[in-house]
Amino acid sequence: MCIRDSGFGFRCGFLGLLHMEIIQERLRREFDMDVISTYPSVIYEVTKTDGEELIIDNPTYLPEAQIIEEIREPIVRIFIMLPGEYIGDAMKLIMEKRGDLENTETIDEFRVLLTATVPLADILVDFNDRLKSMTKGYGSMDYEHAGYRAANMVKMDMLIAAEPVEAFSTIVHRDKAVGRGRELAAKLKEVIPTQMFVVAIQAAIGGNIIARETISAMRKNVTAKCYGGDISRKRKLLEKQKKGKAKMKAFGKVNIPQDAFIKVLKSGD
Repeated sequence: MCIRDSGFGFRCGFLGLLHMEIIQERLRREFDMDVISTYPSVIYEVTKTDGEELIIDNPTYLPEAQIIEEIREPIVRIFIMLPGEYIGDAMKLIMEKRGDLENTETIDEFRVLLTATVPLADILVDFNDRLKSMTKGYGSMDYEHAGYRAANMVKMDMLIAAEPVEAFSTIVHRDKAVGRGRELAAKLKEVIPTQMFVVAIQAAIGGNIIARETISAMRKNVTAKCYGGDISRKRKLLEKQKKGKAKMKAFGKVNIPQDAFIKVLKSGD
């Protein structure tokens, strides 16, 4: 995870989402710090069409797709120790994370050791939490770096009211981009408060919108005090409200709650 302050950032590791939430809460209570977290990222190796080699650790610095020759993502070899009864669920989780199962070894009559290679980016957020959950706490995991592998990666931006939100930008595999974009858009719709104007939440790859959710505008009955009389008065009030909302949409900004990031990460559990 990356925690930023005053435009500068530093990386720190957490033992799962609960640990991250506790650290952030202590920073707010004990040091009165406003913490802005960004989606966890890994270091990618990028080769441009002119032969230049780049090291990318932030989606913001990823070059345009038309000048990228190849993107290589870090791969890790993971070792999962768990009771044999949960081996099916663990293998399903590995496949979901684009992993390849290399070896299955029986340790004793109760325990099994799984060895697999998985992209590092896919195990950062919820892999360990889900493993613990599905094995009722009996599963454990260790991993080691296993080099880099070329992959079809793209940068996905999240736009809220047509404005990109850097905290939710991420580099994802193209095959999983649409599903991930829909998931993020749906969860952001749940955590962003209703505004006085319609708010569009969009996932985009370059100029292509791959997912969208819409937060309806907050409704206020401006004709509540109009009892009887000419219908034209109500129409004027409704037309005035419509113009006001259009102006808000053009100039208004959406305030994203500070805890929205953690809520979105937790939604994957």
